[in-house]
Amino acid sequence: MKKIVFSLMLCSTILLAAVNLNTALKEELMSVKGIGSVKAQQIIEFRKNNKIKSAEDLMQLKGFGPSIIANIKKLNKNK
Repeated sequence: MKKIVFSLMLCSTILLAAVNLNTALKEELMSVKGIGSVKAQQIIEFRKNNKIKSAEDLMQLKGFGPSIIANIKKLNKNK
């Protein structure tokens, strides 16, 4: 039951809040169009040693291009 409640809370958080690249859980990062499990893990690993000041910082990571950066900005702008 606790898992169901947690899952519902997580889903509502994903739908109602912008994605903070420095603190988001893997599932929250995966809510961005173009970010799957592998890219979400890349972000998590990157932020262990780097403070992410803007979405453009992710351009340093392999596979992160203008379209993913635009999706992150769009999601954060709409929330």
